[in-house]
Amino acid sequence: MADSARERHQPGPRTGRPRVLTSYDPRTGESVGDYAMMGTGELTRTVRAARPAETWWAALGFAGRKRWLLDWKRAIARNARELVEIVCAETGKPGVDAAIEVMLAVENLDWAARNAERALGRRRLGSTWLTRDQRASVGYLPLGVVGVLGSWNNPVFTPMGSIAYAMAAGNAVVFKPSELTPGVGVWLAESWSRLAPNQPVLQVVTGDSNTSAALCRARVDKVAYAGSDAGAREVISLCAQTMTPVVVERLGKGAMVVQVDAKLDDAAEAAVFGAMSNAGQNPAGIQRAYVADSVYETFLEKVVAQARTLRPGADRKASYGPMILESQVEVVRRQVKDAIARGGRAVVGGLESIREPYVEPIVLADVPEDSSAVTGEAVGPVLIVNRVADMDEAVDRINAADHGLAVAVFTRDVRAVPDLAERIRTGVVTINSSMVYSGIPSMPFGGVGEYGQGHAHGEAGLREFSRTLAVAQKRSRATVDLSTFDRHPRHLRYAKAIFRLRHGRG
Repeated sequence: MADSARERHQPGPRTGRPRVLTSYDPRTGESVGDYAMMGTGELTRTVRAARPAETWWAALGFAGRKRWLLDWKRAIARNARELVEIVCAETGKPGVDAAIEVMLAVENLDWAARNAERALGRRRLGSTWLTRDQRASVGYLPLGVVGVLGSWNNPVFTPMGSIAYAMAAGNAVVFKPSELTPGVGVWLAESWSRLAPNQPVLQVVTGDSNTSAALCRARVDKVAYAGSDAGAREVISLCAQTMTPVVVERLGKGAMVVQVDAKLDDAAEAAVFGAMSNAGQNPAGIQRAYVADSVYETFLEKVVAQARTLRPGADRKASYGPMILESQVEVVRRQVKDAIARGGRAVVGGLESIREPYVEPIVLADVPEDSSAVTGEAVGPVLIVNRVADMDEAVDRINAADHGLAVAVFTRDVRAVPDLAERIRTGVVTINSSMVYSGIPSMPFGGVGEYGQGHAHGEAGLREFSRTLAVAQKRSRATVDLSTFDRHPRHLRYAKAIFRLRHGRG
């Protein structure tokens, strides 16, 4: 679960002082800040402090928690400039991208606070003629303490998709941010602490992969993880030792389908933005576009023209920033090299586009489906454009890759979309847009297959951090009582007659 060679763990002197985690600006390599390297002892104390805080928090009920969370939302919004500056410093993102990320995170916090009672509050359930004497209901209660392992690519928006929903559901949260972005996590926890200094409902622990492993072993009630495939497998394995349930959001990007009748200008713009924004480090982005053969060349020309206008850098006019995770640069290099070696064409950029810590836009065409550029986790400003004979072939190729994230479909024939969408093994399908859906807090985000380990956002995200409690209460004497050894023969005859009338007739 370690994130990068860019992390530098500094041992303290022999006095036993804790090691230090230093975060760096990926644009310059300069130090941004030093943070404690917390271990098992600190984790144990943090989780122990979270238990009574969660009891207080759960007892407030939905209305009480809503008031606190909306106060927290306002505090974050009023001081958003500070948070944006930290995101820029630790990720190298342009200011506008960092600001958008913070705004999206706050929208999720607002939605979770306002909708938790509607999604999780107790509600009546129907009964059958056999159980008319019972009043049934279902509600959702907090799990307890939730551990959140944050990502480095969107260090506010992605973890807030777990933090906000877990807290709105009544849980306390222990947040371990990525070792590349510890300052973001510390800022969020401190902003909560200023509101409720004596109630550590949200706490942060900083450190490296050992700290993450300690949180997985800390016997919290659930762990939410966002990160790489290898990291996901490690978290699942560690949590299995204590039977701790896990919700996973893994890296990678989705696909696009371009029909013959699509508005090609819109589709090309969405493809380039989805592939290149945040240096291609968005799980909601686009890895590859499958384009109907008759419009393939025209679409590719439009993509090439747009991609060539983009420029990475550290200045305000840059289109996007550096690769946040240093080791990912080499992954991009290997994938591009493999795609070209297998017969793919570099129509924009190529291996020469990779100049650490920046990667200029790369557009590859006609890349074989067995290339690692298609099968591997896509994190980088690389777009693959492949032609297909028809939409059936596009669906087959998407399903064969088995990434299971999001798929954007561009077509004017919206009537055909539901059937097409249901045939794709994915968690999200968007029509004539790509990444905009990630800004809809009510829309659940989750994949299928290996990418389908739970959901973030929406009612599904709230219930992800809740336990179901169903209650049945006897409210009257049963007309037909079969739940006794002393059954009246008349009741049994009556029940059989009703049963035949209800279920045995044609």
